[in-house]
Order: sequence, then structure tokens, then C-alpha cells
Amino acid sequence: MRQRMNPEERRERRRRVVARSKFALPSAVTLLSVLCGFSSVVMSINAAGGHPGVYFLWSAGLLLAAGVFDGLDGRIARATNTATEFGVQLDSLADVLSFGMAPAILAYRYGFFQLGLTDPTLRAVGWGASFFFVACGALRLARFNVQVGSVDSRFFVGMPIPAGAACVAAVILCWPHSPAEAWVAYAFAAELFLVGLLMVSTVRFPSFKKRSQTRNGARLATLTVLLVLASIPLLRERFFVVFFAAFITGSLLMNLAWRFGWRGVEPPLREHRRAEDGPEAS
Repeated sequence: MRQRMNPEERRERRRRVVARSKFALPSAVTLLSVLCGFSSVVMSINAAGGHPGVYFLWSAGLLLAAGVFDGLDGRIARATNTATEFGVQLDSLADVLSFGMAPAILAYRYGFFQLGLTDPTLRAVGWGASFFFVACGALRLARFNVQVGSVDSRFFVGMPIPAGAACVAAVILCWPHSPAEAWVAYAFAAELFLVGLLMVSTVRFPSFKKRSQTRNGARLATLTVLLVLASIPLLRERFFVVFFAAFITGSLLMNLAWRFGWRGVEPPLREHRRAEDGPEAS
């Protein structure tokens, strides 16, 4: 006969269950990101039937939802002090699927498949651009994993892969119907190549993980948030296109301004130390 537990034993058992649940929560949120990425691929495939624009919108929207869950899992792990190496590896694998493979399949099906039926050159270019996007995303994640702890956490080295996927989704949310002219499809291929290059570049992009410690940086962050919130009802379906165009342009201009000595936003610490060491260190 099973012996009944006393109140103290029951409390200890509940404490262990809660502790195990806390460790499982970040991984569960990561798997929700995987679910959104997989569902995005399914929607891209379903676009072969009737009303493809509707399926493309669903596919693009699911990529954005995957980005939301991807941002939440790390924050939950840090808030509950349950960050583990297992969670880090799971997150990287999830990112390859949700922000590498899923947007590449969506991009190929949306931008190149239909016109490619009569234009083999365009189909080959679309295949190459989509693969280039996936390859650069995988390289970006591998570099990020080996650089954790050795670079300034205020900035990403290269565009983060969720932002790259969101750049693809932004175009489709704004123009949900496949290109009707070849030059539009080629322009879309150029975007995929550009985003891929930005992901593997050494351009610093703000991570928004930490608040700026300088007054100018804090003011700039506050002004940016206010502008973003005010632009949503004005731009509506064009919001994401404008937002990511501004994000890329602003990041490039900030990197260029650092080279000319601007310090309105403090540059990455590693570069800052090199500047202090003198010209011979650069």
C-alpha cells in the first residue's frame, strides 16, 4: 500500500514539479516558433491551389508570429533563470527552419514559380537567390553561436536572421499577389541576395536587448519607439516594408557615421577599444 505523503513532502514534490516546468517553458515557446515556421511552409505549398494571395499572406504572417515567439523564449529563459545549452541549440535549429528554410520556400513559391513556368532563366535565378538566403542565414547563426560572449551584446554582427525573414514577409504582406512581370521578380531576387549579404556582413545592427547608458542613446531609442507606434495606423500594410527599410538604412548610416568619428550612439566596445589603442591597432 502506498504511503501517504506528509504536508512537507507534498510541498517539496510541488516545488520539484514547478522547477522542471520552468525549464521546459522556454523550449515549449521555441517549439511554437517551429510550429509557425512549419505552418508557413504548408501555406506556401497550399498557394498552388485557388486564391494564392490569401495563402501567401498567411505564410508571411506566420513568419512574423515565429519571430514573436523567438523573441519571447530567450526573455523567458533569462527571467526564470532557466537558460541551458540545450535551449541554445534548440533555438538555433528552430531559427534555421523558421527564418531560413520557411521564408526561402515562400520566396521561391511567391516570386519565381509562376513566371518560371515560361522563363527557365528566372526560375534558375529564383532558385539561386532562395538558396543563397538559406545559406547566409545558416552561416549567420553559426557565427552568432561562436561569438556569444565575445562581442558587444548591444549589437548584432550582421543582420539577425529573424529580421532577414521579416524582410521577405514584409514584401508579401504589402503585395500579396505574385509578380506579374519578370523585372519585378528579378528585383525580388536582388532583395534576397542583398538580405543574405547583410546577414553575413560585419555591419552592426542594434539588438535592443539592453537600454542605452548614454542620454543621447536613450533619447534616440524613445524617439524611435514613438515614431514606430505612430506610423502603424498611417502605413498599415506598408508598415513592415517601411520599418525594415528604415532599420537597414539607419544601421548602415550608423556604421558609416562611426567611421567618421560620430559618437551619438556609443560604438561596439571592441571597436571602441581599438580606437583608444591608436591607429596601429586598427
